[in-house]
Amino acid sequence: MTLEQAALTVIETITQMAQEQRPLMLRVVPEDEVNFWTHYPEKDARDKHCKSRWYYHVHAPGKRDADEHGHFHLFLHRTQLPEGLEPKVWPPQGEDAKAHVTHLIGLSIDTVGIPRAWFTVNRFVTNEFLFPADVMIDHLPDFNVDHTAEDDLVNRFVTAMVALYREEIADLLKQRDSKQAELVTEHGDAAYEKESGIEVLSQIPIDLDAKISALDL
Repeated sequence: MTLEQAALTVIETITQMAQEQRPLMLRVVPEDEVNFWTHYPEKDARDKHCKSRWYYHVHAPGKRDADEHGHFHLFLHRTQLPEGLEPKVWPPQGEDAKAHVTHLIGLSIDTVGIPRAWFTVNRFVTNEFLFPADVMIDHLPDFNVDHTAEDDLVNRFVTAMVALYREEIADLLKQRDSKQAELVTEHGDAAYEKESGIEVLSQIPIDLDAKISALDL
């Protein structure tokens, strides 16, 4: 997917959500039921072809920015990476870990359903198989969640957002690794775990209008 195709898909999906008067969060979280920290959907949205996945959740008040409704966590499955490639850091459960995924990026959504920020997280937050930034950057084009069982507009929106912001996501992944290297100096192996006390490692705000306006559509 080119930048132009990604931008047009983002415009199309957001516009259709607005026309149907069903913003993004109401397509993911039941309107009358918001359980803080719960994964929506319960077992994650998994692409039936490539196994990329997403889930959305909402932090409790006081544990999120005032203008955030919730955020997506986006993942590649280990099978989307070269066979035999060793993670930089393993989950404590090793191969017995529940989900064989590597966290790509987080996507924060505001209270009206518009993307507001990208961010990366420390390994323990999603219990991922952690791979270096250069591996993740090489496989950014492999992320695709167009074919999960969830809302089609949400699926296509998420896939297109990653394609539209590949350059920024690559920079955030590099910043993530730099921050983790600093934490390793301070905490050793605990740098990747809850004991470090650090959840978010890098982040940038999203100005979707400016991003799209910069393209020659």
